[in-house]
Amino acid sequence: MEKPADAARQTGRRKFSFPALKPACLALDAGLKRALALIYPPVCVACRAATGDAQALCAHCWGEIGFIERPYCERLGTPFAVDLGRGLLSPAAIADPPVFARARAVCRFDGVGRELVHRLKYGDRAELAVTLGRMMVQAGHELIAEADLILPVPLHRTRLWSRRFNQAALLAQVVARLTGLPHAPAALARRKRTRQQVGLTRAQRADNLQGAFRVPDGARPQIEGQRILLIDDVLTTGATVNAAARALLRAGARQVEVLTFARVVTDG
Repeated sequence: MEKPADAARQTGRRKFSFPALKPACLALDAGLKRALALIYPPVCVACRAATGDAQALCAHCWGEIGFIERPYCERLGTPFAVDLGRGLLSPAAIADPPVFARARAVCRFDGVGRELVHRLKYGDRAELAVTLGRMMVQAGHELIAEADLILPVPLHRTRLWSRRFNQAALLAQVVARLTGLPHAPAALARRKRTRQQVGLTRAQRADNLQGAFRVPDGARPQIEGQRILLIDDVLTTGATVNAAARALLRAGARQVEVLTFARVVTDG
């Protein structure tokens, strides 16, 4: 039998439930957003020109991004100049297969794409992760459809302290939120502070990253048997994500795939 106090509490909950006010609240929220847009009109995240939506690119900057679309190498995601059919691999993927299964990127690392990455990474523009992350979800839809878990490429703690945030972690958080995939930001750690990769040869990059990543013992159950989607801002030679993928596979991951916003493309 229901106790009088329980009935009173339930009655109280019903008393303060106002479903009829929900449309009014939504209308108020929309009105506030319109008012803010009048005071602070949305601008392009790249050039600051006026745009119709917040956290978006203007038509000019959108046209200046070197989007990577098919035809491309199915393994590395590097674009082909000529369409010879789907499923083809590039000479680089055949001669030196990566540890990861596939890599995809939104655009080439040049022009507006490079500028957006630099502003996110070095310009204290952490809010750009929302724009870049949305674009990554579109470019990586094939990988996302098969992924079980999202992980960012981690920074070493000293570099994280000096930079204050990890841009890969911000992008991974956005991709996870938009896709609903589980997100494990602490399941991969960087135990070795490596030299800056800029200016190193491919062999030097690989040697620099030897033993740089590990999966903490407590995170192994999260990794074992999972198809991992590894997130980073830029893919250059692939040495960093290769080293990270190797650590994940050794910890029992079923498969590792890579999604970045930009990638370096060397024509010819």
